Amino acid sequence: MSHHAEVHTPVGGRLLTRPFVALLAVAGLGAMVALYRVLFGIGAVSNLSNGYPWGVWIAIDVVIGTAIGCGGYAVGLLVYILNRGQYHPLVRPAVLTSLLGYGLAVVAVMIDLGRYWSLWKVPIYVWRWSHSPQLEVALCVAAYCLVLLVELSPALFEKLLTGASEKAQRLARSGLRFMERNFVWVLALGLLLPTMHQSSLGTMMLLPGPKVHPLWFTPWLPLLFLVNCIIIGFAIVTLEATFSAVAFGRKRETAMLASLARVAGWVAVGWLVFRVAEVTLAGELGLLASGYGVAFLAEVLTLLAGAVILLSARRHQATWQVRGAVLLLLGGSLHRINTYLVAFRPGAHFSYFPALPELLITIGIMAAEVAIYIAVVKTFPILAGRAPAASQA
Repeated sequence: MSHHAEVHTPVGGRLLTRPFVALLAVAGLGAMVALYRVLFGIGAVSNLSNGYPWGVWIAIDVVIGTAIGCGGYAVGLLVYILNRGQYHPLVRPAVLTSLLGYGLAVVAVMIDLGRYWSLWKVPIYVWRWSHSPQLEVALCVAAYCLVLLVELSPALFEKLLTGASEKAQRLARSGLRFMERNFVWVLALGLLLPTMHQSSLGTMMLLPGPKVHPLWFTPWLPLLFLVNCIIIGFAIVTLEATFSAVAFGRKRETAMLASLARVAGWVAVGWLVFRVAEVTLAGELGLLASGYGVAFLAEVLTLLAGAVILLSARRHQATWQVRGAVLLLLGGSLHRINTYLVAFRPGAHFSYFPALPELLITIGIMAAEVAIYIAVVKTFPILAGRAPAASQA
């Protein structure tokens, strides 16, 4: 918001660089495959079946994609709820990352839906609503995208203030005043909605019951998914802040990220203790000797390694901050992939491995997210600090 001391400025520089064009090419390839899916049906591009109705588009693009989009949620909890104002320079880029993560997750859902043309009925046909976690996730994600747009609107208004049009400047000043007066309500929704739908993503995997392996099937899944998204959110904020500083020549926030790393490390430790204790008390430790035990240990040990790094003295070094954040991201993502795909057992006669077109669409969505991020930070005041003379990213 405008009342904070740090100044956000556009990065500027040439947009159509080689990396940016490469990202557009990958995103364009994914878009072409998605168009093929629209024209010829979901069976023409995927290995989905009645046994596996959800694949990488849901497990990665939505379940992990929205967790990646929880950077704004995680930092917002620190800045506005726990009053840790030193993290405020991280808020605006985190909100942008959240908007991109959630917005493109909506795109992935539309690709995954069999009758995507009826999606507009979800918020309109109120009389058909039921007690469904999928409905709750759909409504909350759509509402959260709107909230993120509003939360990021000061960047647009600040950009308009620098324009030559007096009408645009008046609009910008009015918009900033509105946000100053009503930010508390925007913030409340911005913290409430992710809390609801991230826990509901865990609730959805309670519905298959015994079809989910006991190492992942637990009534605590909603809580595990909620805390898991905070861990992934912290990791993404660290990676985004570090890579954007390197790519755009901004000042590195190493000291601030070291403080954030300590918070992330302890949250990860708390999640791990709860996760292992729950499996132990449920009497499922013997299942670690099975093949599923490898998947369980992979997520737990990866998160543990990341937490150890971020709680050690090495967290004060930028390189180790990135390594710890990558491990938290991988460990948190593994838990979500394991829950939605690996641990799901619809029957011996069903199997699933993503088809190449499925992967191309997913990779295209990721490339589009990075490309849009670059375009926005070069155009609008998102990153704090002075803009460099030129950027190569």
